Amino acid sequence: MGKKGKGKKAEVVFLVCEESGEYNYALRRKPGGEKLKLKKYCPRLRRHTVHAEKKK
Repeated sequence: MGKKGKGKKAEVVFLVCEESGEYNYALRRKPGGEKLKLKKYCPRLRRHTVHAEKKK
């Protein structure tokens, strides 16, 4: 019998605040596709800012 689940594995990526440079969020997502850019809360600045995806 063949092995199941031979697709791409999920990898851990981090969302980094573009203004403060802090790593605030960690996500598990499949490789490929565009890099994420989301507006998320930054605890240091205490407001919502743009966060970009980055691998550590």
